[in-house]
Amino acid sequence: MRGDGDGWAVGPDGDKRWGRHGAAGLLLRAPLPDGTPAVLLQHRAAWSHQGGTWALPGGARDSHESTVDAAVREAHEEAGIEVTALAVRAVRVTSGSEGGWTYTTVVADAAAPLDTTLNGESTELRWVPEEQVGEMPLHAGFAEAWPALRTRPVRMLLDTANVLGSTGPTGWWRDRPGATSALLANLAAVLPRTVELPDGLFGWVPQVEAVLEGAARGAATDDARIPVHTAEGSGDDELARLAACTATAVDPGVTVVVTADRGLRERLPESAVALPPSAVLAWL
Repeated sequence: MRGDGDGWAVGPDGDKRWGRHGAAGLLLRAPLPDGTPAVLLQHRAAWSHQGGTWALPGGARDSHESTVDAAVREAHEEAGIEVTALAVRAVRVTSGSEGGWTYTTVVADAAAPLDTTLNGESTELRWVPEEQVGEMPLHAGFAEAWPALRTRPVRMLLDTANVLGSTGPTGWWRDRPGATSALLANLAAVLPRTVELPDGLFGWVPQVEAVLEGAARGAATDDARIPVHTAEGSGDDELARLAACTATAVDPGVTVVVTADRGLRERLPESAVALPPSAVLAWL
């Protein structure tokens, strides 16, 4: 069914862009068996604009739609993706023109690579390992936007006691092992995932490494998405040590330490990124 957005938007200089009310596309990630991310791409039909290139499922936004609604609808029409199978992580305007036209990329995750269904706008739909996306013959607009949309591997270290303390007066201190186990189980359930980093770029978090100290070392956890480091002494000392080890690695990716502890933050390597507990608690 054609919507009221189908058609060309013509700018003051005569430049034509598809979508009278702008356009939107879905950048959908999912973990491969080895934990690294893959991105769903469509091989555009020969008759389409820049046919034969690879891009995201997407298209014109109708006047009554949000950009998220438009991107999800287009992904359903072009790839058979159901909205219930994805979680939106971010929304970015990745292209625009002087006439006010914009293209918005909706970044989302799925728990695993989803089955897809072709329509006439694609010759193929493929889950492409993220590190290989840049090697594909990409649609020019997507190629320009891709460097700011791709993820970097993130090693995330959790100051577990500090994060628990940030949950408020929940009574967690009465049963630290139990409260710790519950927190870690809840975190495991929302991994892996795409995250926005403070520099405006994106990271891929396959697991969160939890540092436990004191009574919390009795927590019960057995999930590969939440490796546990038990600190014999201070949890801060262990977190600083782990962050320093990553900083000296040959290819460290991005090290993120989740803590509100100012003293610990001052001990982290300059290359490490500190996030407040609220950034992670917002996932739950």
